[in-house]
Amino acid sequence: MSNAEKTLITVATYNETENLPELVEQIFRFAPQADLLVIDDNSPDGTGDWCDKKGAEDSRVHCLHRSGKLGLGTAIIAGMKYTIEHGYKYMLNMDADFSHQPKYLPDLLDGMEPDGGRPVDVMLGSRYVPGGGVEGWPWRRQLMSRAVNVYARWLLGLKPKDCSGGFRCYRTELLAKLNMDAVRSRGYSFQEEVLWLLKRLGGRFGESPIVFIDRQRGASKIDSKEAIAAMWIILALGVRNVCSLP
Repeated sequence: MSNAEKTLITVATYNETENLPELVEQIFRFAPQADLLVIDDNSPDGTGDWCDKKGAEDSRVHCLHRSGKLGLGTAIIAGMKYTIEHGYKYMLNMDADFSHQPKYLPDLLDGMEPDGGRPVDVMLGSRYVPGGGVEGWPWRRQLMSRAVNVYARWLLGLKPKDCSGGFRCYRTELLAKLNMDAVRSRGYSFQEEVLWLLKRLGGRFGESPIVFIDRQRGASKIDSKEAIAAMWIILALGVRNVCSLP
């Protein structure tokens, strides 16, 4: 199968040796025809080294080594550029900590070209459509997540119920039209900003229910400073959206 018919699954990592071996096994259980790109930010725990060894055994596994912890948004953009350069049909991004369960991979891929339905450009794994949900979050975090989604949908004119989740499948043909150098976000507002930019390019979105499970192993990478920065960036994008600025 040529890359033009294949999916590249991208996973950004920083200190994920506890999770990556089992994650890779599960990814190929549910998406055996896909390739995997691990984008590692020079993890001191040896995540990148493990990935290199795995890639020597399995040609589906690739690792992109970066110089340090450069931000989630830049990691996903690096994955997008790799996807375009290597001619894959789809890019499917997911987290490394099992909060995004590999069992949903077939649903996201099938949703790109639904039987009898209209193809979409981005299929989102959604916590906030019927059948979706969250496990392991305190009520304050759930409330904050829902509030951020309402905030982003209102300011940016986005239709999906879950604009902040990172479990997504993108059509490479649309990603190739995206000016990635214009993306401002480096952290967690990246997810909303990319949807907004792809909407402005005429992108069509779909949602498939997932149950998000809070990280069981390793440490979370988000902090309050990043969350506040994300809110300000979304506000700035909202002003551009209202004013119809480029």
